[in-house]
Amino acid sequence: MEENSIEQEKKNFTPKNGFNLVGIDYFDNPDGQLYLIENFEMYQDALNAKKNRKKPEEYLILYKGPGGEYLSR
Repeated sequence: MEENSIEQEKKNFTPKNGFNLVGIDYFDNPDGQLYLIENFEMYQDALNAKKNRKKPEEYLILYKGPGGEYLSR
């Protein structure tokens, strides 16, 4: 059930346009683990922002694919 909650939260944080850099709060409850850092127009800008973080593995880039599917990296 926790996995479905996280997947739903990813969908909620996925922008219609551009790329959202979101942080993962492992200490929060399963219903509120993600928080928005910034929205970027270009993927490369979001990727650079993620790489410049102290712990890049604690961040996700959320976006919609060409078919409207929800994607994260």
